[in-house]
Amino acid sequence: MINTIMDAMQGFGVSTTHYLQTNYKDAQGLFLWVSWAADLRNTFFIFFPLWFHLRSSVGIKLIWVAVIGDWLNLVFKWILFGERPYWWVHETPYYANTIRPHIEQYPMTCETGPGSPSGHAMGAAGVYYTLVTAILAILSIKKKYSNKKSADKSWYLKAILWSVFCGVQVCVCLSRVFIAAHFPHQVITGVITGMIVAEAFDRIQWIYSASMKNYFFVTLFLTSFAVGFYLLLKSLGVDLLWTLEKAQKWCIRAEWVHMDSTPFASLLRNMGTLFGLGLGLHSPLYTETKKSNSTQVKAVCVVSSLLLLHLFDSFKPPTHTAALYYLLSFCKSATVPLVTVSIIPYCVDRVLSPQNKKSS
Repeated sequence: MINTIMDAMQGFGVSTTHYLQTNYKDAQGLFLWVSWAADLRNTFFIFFPLWFHLRSSVGIKLIWVAVIGDWLNLVFKWILFGERPYWWVHETPYYANTIRPHIEQYPMTCETGPGSPSGHAMGAAGVYYTLVTAILAILSIKKKYSNKKSADKSWYLKAILWSVFCGVQVCVCLSRVFIAAHFPHQVITGVITGMIVAEAFDRIQWIYSASMKNYFFVTLFLTSFAVGFYLLLKSLGVDLLWTLEKAQKWCIRAEWVHMDSTPFASLLRNMGTLFGLGLGLHSPLYTETKKSNSTQVKAVCVVSSLLLLHLFDSFKPPTHTAALYYLLSFCKSATVPLVTVSIIPYCVDRVLSPQNKKSS
């Protein structure tokens, strides 16, 4: 019964993908761009440096929501064993008595992990939910000192922000279905789960005062739990990397199967980011410069961070050895928040301080 329901849902999903690819082929570039924009890499390389220098608490929460959300996504995928349309359509007996639909593949189609829930949808929902609630929280503080006319404007802005949020989620879901990376029920589940994670972190305050020891042990626990869970099920005869073989078999171009989409690459990337944030926040360099409220310093820090991280993102760890790739991915990910939080602000402060002193 369950298999019949799942086949029906996934058959509907493939039909939806076929319909989108057939009737909205001209929007291919837009859908591919949306999938690229929804990747968590852009949260770490764009949203985090931008918001951290403008309001550090929002930047910190963004990292926690993105990392914990993606870690939960990995665990859920290992538990739910979700198929992906681009390989399911070739293997299922669902089309035994009918014509098997043809669906196109794209460079971002061939994800190597299980499909449920969608990581892109879950990450985008968590990140944008965090941004909307943060902006509204900032506005609510100003609203206390405003008149009724300003309060009415605040209501309109709230409606606009949540409308944009919904629009972004719809676009992300459609893009993931269009490229045949996910079924509709997987992206919907991802959006709901991502919002739950973001809402949970609205109620968690200790992350803003977490010690380096806290960061170390949280990183160690999350990594150990995921690896231990994998080894436990493997000892029971359950291979959690079963999807990698399917991706390599059914992806029409071998170069589209990227190592950075494997489950352990995602795990090490997120753990490196969280650990790097802890290192940055507890660095002597950050302690020395965090009291600087100069608008000029913040603006230079934002621009410098975005430019430097863009250049840094062009470095791709070699993939010929898996262990080396995972190690370098961890180190690269840890460097991003470390540089953003402590090194760049310190350098900017050192450069601008003599000018400030002279002008005073």
